[in-house]
Amino acid sequence: MSRTPMLLSAEGLNKSFSGFQAIKDLSFYLEHGELRTVIGPNGAGKTTFLDLITGRTKPDSGTIEFEDEHNLLPMNEFEIYRLGIGRKFQTPTVYTDHTVLENLQLSLAGSRGVFRSLFARLKSEERDRLPEILKTIKLTDRAQWKAGALAHGQKQWLEIGMLLAQDAKLLLVDEPAAGMTDEETHRTGELLLSLAGNHTIVVIEHDMTFVRQISEGRRVTVLHQGSVLCDGSVDHVQNDERVIEVYLGRKSKAS
Repeated sequence: MSRTPMLLSAEGLNKSFSGFQAIKDLSFYLEHGELRTVIGPNGAGKTTFLDLITGRTKPDSGTIEFEDEHNLLPMNEFEIYRLGIGRKFQTPTVYTDHTVLENLQLSLAGSRGVFRSLFARLKSEERDRLPEILKTIKLTDRAQWKAGALAHGQKQWLEIGMLLAQDAKLLLVDEPAAGMTDEETHRTGELLLSLAGNHTIVVIEHDMTFVRQISEGRRVTVLHQGSVLCDGSVDHVQNDERVIEVYLGRKSKAS
C-alpha cells in the first residue's frame, strides 16, 4: 500500500545544547497544501524545530526530508532557502528604508544582488506577480510607502508577502499574531487561510483564539519537552488532559 507523498518528513530528531535536550525523538509529517499549527509551552522546542528545518542548527540524530527527495541535513541555510523553504520570524525583518514594493522585488525568486533586484528590468511574469502579492497582503495602497512607516501588523503581512515573492513551497511562520491588535490578528488569520492549499504553511502560535481561527478542520500539533505530546483537531487538542495540564491549564491560571 503506497503512502501519501509528504512535503516534509522529519523522523527521530534529537538535539541537545550543553546537556539540555531541546528536541527528543521528534517525528513530524506535513502534506502538500496543509496549514499546520504548532503550539506548546515556552521551552517546548518549537523554535528549535524550525531551526533544524532551515539549517540554522543541525540535529544530533534523525532525518529531515523535503519533497521525498531532498535530505536537508547536509545542506546549509542558503541551499535550503533555494529549495523553497521560507521562514518568517516573530519580529518582522523587512528592509525599513526601502518601499513595500522594493521589499517584494528584493525577495523575488532567483539569485539577484541588491542592485540588480532594484534596477534590473523585471520579466513580465515577475511584473505580473507583484501586484497580485500586494493585493493578497492588502498593501496595494502602501506600495510606495517606506516599510519602516508601516504599522506592526502591516510589516508582518509584508514579510509574508516576501515569502510569496520568494516563491517558497513551505512557509514557516513564527508567532505572526504577537503584538497585534485584535483586528490585525483576525486579518492575519484570513491571510493565512487564503494561502492554504496553494501553499504549505507551518504556524507557531500561542494565541489560542487565533489558533482556533486558522485551525478549524485542520490538524494542530502540540510540542512538550521537545516531543509531540498530542496531534489532532483543535477541539481534540483543547480537550486533551495532558495538553490542559502542561499548557492550556497553565495559561488559564496565568490569565
